Formats: sequence, structure tokens, C-alpha cells
Amino acid sequence: MQEDPQQKEIAHRRQFSVRLNLFFFATFVLFSILIVRLAILQFVEGPTLKAAQDKISTKDVRIPPIRGNIYDSTGETIAYSTSTQSLYFQIEPGFKNDEAEQFARRLKEVFDKYGDPEKAMTVEEIIENMDLTFRRNTISVPRRIKSGLTNEEIAYFAENRDQFKGIDIVEESIRHYDKDTVAVQLIGYLKKFKGAKDLSFYKNMDNVTDPRLKYLDDEQVGFDGLEYMYQEQLRGKNGLKTYPVNAAGRIIGPVQITNPEQGNDLYLTINKQVQLRTEQAIMDQLKELQSTPNGRGANARTGYAVAMEVKTGKVIAMASMPDYDPNVWEGGSILTEDWNRLQRFMENGTIREVYQPVEDYGKHPSSLVPLGSTIKPLTVLIGLNEKLFTTDTYYNDDGVFYYGKEGIHRRSIRNARGAVYGMMDPARAIEKSSNPFMAEMVGNALYMKYKGDEGVKVWDSYMKQFGLGVSTESGLHNELKGIIEYFNEAKSASVQSALVQASFGQQGRYTTLQLAQYAATLASRGKRMKPQFVNEIRDANGNLVQGFEPVVLNTIDFPDSYWEEIEQGMRRVKVTGFEGFPYPFLRKTGTSEQSVAGKIVDNAVFIAAAPADDPVLAVAVVVPEGGFGGQGAAPIVRKIFEAYDDEIGFYGKPKNPTKPAGASKSGSTTKAAGADTAESAE
Repeated sequence: MQEDPQQKEIAHRRQFSVRLNLFFFATFVLFSILIVRLAILQFVEGPTLKAAQDKISTKDVRIPPIRGNIYDSTGETIAYSTSTQSLYFQIEPGFKNDEAEQFARRLKEVFDKYGDPEKAMTVEEIIENMDLTFRRNTISVPRRIKSGLTNEEIAYFAENRDQFKGIDIVEESIRHYDKDTVAVQLIGYLKKFKGAKDLSFYKNMDNVTDPRLKYLDDEQVGFDGLEYMYQEQLRGKNGLKTYPVNAAGRIIGPVQITNPEQGNDLYLTINKQVQLRTEQAIMDQLKELQSTPNGRGANARTGYAVAMEVKTGKVIAMASMPDYDPNVWEGGSILTEDWNRLQRFMENGTIREVYQPVEDYGKHPSSLVPLGSTIKPLTVLIGLNEKLFTTDTYYNDDGVFYYGKEGIHRRSIRNARGAVYGMMDPARAIEKSSNPFMAEMVGNALYMKYKGDEGVKVWDSYMKQFGLGVSTESGLHNELKGIIEYFNEAKSASVQSALVQASFGQQGRYTTLQLAQYAATLASRGKRMKPQFVNEIRDANGNLVQGFEPVVLNTIDFPDSYWEEIEQGMRRVKVTGFEGFPYPFLRKTGTSEQSVAGKIVDNAVFIAAAPADDPVLAVAVVVPEGGFGGQGAAPIVRKIFEAYDDEIGFYGKPKNPTKPAGASKSGSTTKAAGADTAESAE
């Protein structure tokens, strides 16, 4: 039976009516809610929202801080910063290189008319600073054209900015270094923060929220040496330009300026005059060695020296020569050709492994050389303390000691130049630098006393007590601990070979700073001092922020008779260049043989401390490929001792103080005193 069509139509209409009513009801409810909400916004929350709209917030623009200065121990300026206005140039799209000369000439006209005559620039210098070939920066980085703008230059460029597309005037801090190039690798240099973020100190600096401590990408920061080590003290705090802004970000009032806070100043232990004379002594000695045809030191190209006070640990001089002028880093970047030419001079060879600046790289020794015979005072101390012999023991040096199994594994240890010294006690063994004594009485005797590799471990323990193979704790960035080789020798050859070779100065390579610390430890009879480079830190007003006291890292307790025995031997070592020296002094020469690129080379090593009766200053000098230590390195130490006595005084009073500007370090023709006197042994 079919449904009535009329009834079906009525049912459809009724359903539609219900749906329509539901729609209107829902619409009514929604509009009612909206009206109520609008009423609440208007009458209840309105005043609060109106206050929020009118509320003033601030926007901070950071001003780079002015870096603190660095002074030597007498207050002479080594590094300082100036706040200046600089002209920068941004390469804009469409700028053509053939437009550069005309652009540079227009800039030169302004510089000549309104600028400081002492800072005049040539067109070529302006074009070079524009860096159109991207040698220094990428295209997006602004180039600094000129620093130290005068007020007249600033006013002109501000009024005529539209005539010089791409220019901008920036307030910045410029770092300047002493033109005498004083301890430049120790002082370090600056780079832009955005290029230094890989260094550990800067890795989390982007997370700093305090606007006065937050780094700017183009800010110059310490990248090496003391500039990096004391970055936090030297930096200071940002200045701020604080602008009041409303919720829409519009500036609605005058700017409030918080001036930058200048960083603290460092007063170093380095004495400028002693430092300059140390640097000059190295360069003079290198020239002397190179001028001797077919001499043992004819290939010497570099030299390293550290002078450290025995009782305080203060480093008076630290030289890695040749050096360079760190002002090439002005602005936080360097030209590619300057980098290629100078990169090997930038590294501090007294704490790191640095190679000679020669084209045949890898064919010459680095700054890290074996101790050579300078180890022998310590070797004797080890023998005495291990009861391998006594101070009254006599040994017959017949010029050679054999070890190893008979046959192809048999090895011989001989004296330099094949010398035979006959009967000797430990002191004479040091004086004559007897290799057979050290090898048989200490190295081989330790091998016989201990089982397995225990003897090597005992040897290593003594080395580390004297600072060899461990950090000096100087705090300098990337300081090496030296390279220990006797463990590898024990595994690859034999324990006997490792101990015998180590006993006379092989099987370990160490930095010049480690050698200076070792020499000071010997001179102090067992107090290993922390090397210190800063006497005090003061704020910009001269108020003391932090002082420094001597720090004893560890002590070695041996009977006085042991120390007296090695001192007796060290007093008698014959060397070149000390004729007429007015003080008795402790010393030990070293000629460390080293295999480099298939050939054997001799490195000159020398340690000393003066005066012998109450040592004040310890010095270590290394001249790679310098030949015998008593000839290639000792004359440098003589000049360092004299410089210290003149400027500071072994007995607390300067003997002949001077304060002239430093001499050129290109080398001189002056021959080292006593150069015709040879040492007796190494």
C-alpha cells in the first residue's frame, strides 16, 4: 500500500520547521554569548586592556664595552683600546669593481679636507680596505675603511650619506699593541665574537640574557694568550641605548643612555725591557749561528726562552722568536696574504709545538725537542733516591756502555765526541755530562731493580713531580703537557731500552715553559711553582680587584746531601758566553739528538739558575737545530741574566735600569761574548 503523497509533504515541512527553529535558536544563543562577552570586554576588562595598550616598554640597543688595558710590571702599556668612530663600507648589489677607484677618490677628498692629516690615506689603501676580492670577508660583511674619524668627517658623511652608497659610521673599540712587539704570542690577539664561538669560553655566550653581558657578533674578543685567558676581566660591560616603546613597537620618548663599563686592567709579571732584550738575544744568536758556514747551528731558524723567578713563579720573559706585529689583527680580522705569511709566528712555541717558518715544512724539528743532557741532574737525583748509588760512589767512565742481547740487538751508549772521563762521582758525572754513567748507573739499574714495566712507571712518577709530562698549570690556552715516548719504547722495543735512553734525555719532548719550571724546581730544591703572568688586576680607576700570591704545586722531599751533590756538578759545567759573569750559577747544557725527515739533527737546550747560593731566576732556552746547548743556547741565557740584573736586580736593586724604546729584532752583527770558547761535553 503506497503512502499518501500529501501526508508525506506535511511530514517534510514539519521536519524543516523544526530544523529551522533549532538553527534560529542556536544563532540566538551564539549572538547572546557574543554580546555578553563584548559587554564584559567593554565594561569589565576595558580599563585593564586600555592600560595595557598604553603601557610603555623598552627596547635596548647594546653599545660595545671598552676593553681594559695590559701593562708590563713597571706600568708600561703593552695593549690598550680606544673608542672611535669608524667609516664602514657595505658592498651593495650592482656595485661594480670599476667604480671602486672613483668612489675611493671621492672618499679621499673628504678625508683630505676634513680628516686628521696624520691619518691620511691613499686611494690604493682605501681600495684595499674595500676588500672587493673578498680576501678578508664575505660579501655580506661591512668593510672598515677608516678609523678615528674627526667630528668634521662624521658631520660631512652624515649630511651627504646619499652621495656615498653603502657607507655607515659605527662607534667601536679598537685594540692597539705596542709597536715594539712585546711578548706578542703570550699577550695574544682579538677576533670577532662570531668567529670565536668554537672556543670553550664562548660556546654558551649566546644564551646570556643580561643585556650588559651579552656579546655582540662583531665585538672583538680575546682569541689567544692572555687576551683570551683573562677575557672576562678585560671585557667590561656593554653600554645601552634604552628606547621607550609602546605595544606597537613605536618609540614614544627620549632615549636613555647607559655608558659602557670599561674592563679591568692587567699588570703583568713581564718586564718589558727584559723581554725585549731576551727577544733581541735570540735573534742575535740565530744570526750568529747562521753566519757560521757548515756550523752545527747553521740551519737554526727559531729560538724560545722563558725566564721564571724561582721563589714566586713569576714569568719575567717569555719569547717565541721570530715574532710578528699583532696590529695586523686590528678590526678582528686579517688579510689572507698576511695570514699565510705570519701564521707560524703567531703560535707560542714556548708552550706548543711550532715548526720553523721555512718552505720545506716537516724537514726540521719543531719547538718541542728532547731534553738532552739537561735531564741529568734529575737522573742523578733519581739514582740517589732509589738507593742505586750514594754521593760517595765512584764509577769508571770508559766512554761506552753496552746493553741488550748479544748480536744485532746489542746497543752502545757513548759520550759526545767519544770522550772518556775515567773515575767520577755523581757530581762529576753531571759536570762532564757522562752518558755511560746515566745509562748504566740509573737507567739500567732501574731496569734491574724493578720487574716488568714497573721501572718505567717509577721513572714517569719522578718526571711528573718535576713538571715533565704534566701541565705547568699556567692556564694558557692549548698549552701542551709534552710528549712522553718511554712507554711506547718499552712496548715496541724493551723496558731496558726505554729506561736507558730516557736516563740521558731521550724518550720525551717538552715545552720551554716546562723546562723553565723544571729548572726552577731544581734550583728551589723541590718546590714546583705555578707559572704566573699577572701581578694584579685593577679597575679603570686604579682600584685593586685581584692580587696574586705564589702557588706551590707540589714539593719533592730529598735529603740536602742529594741536592748539594747535583748543585756541585751544575756549578762546574763549562759553557760558552759566561766569561766574566759576576755570579756563581747553576746550569746544565743539552744537545738533544733527534731524527727528522731521515736525518739526525742537534737541538741546543740550556737551563740555568742564578745566583747559585740563593737562586732568584731560572731560565730555559731551546734553539732547534742550534747544535751544542753550551754554544747554541747558553749565550742567550747570559744576556737574559744580565737584563734581569740591570732592570730588576738579583739582590732586589736594579743594577742599570733603562727605559728606552725596544730595539729592532731583525738581528744584529754583534758576536756573542766568548764565542771562541768551546764547552767540554754535552
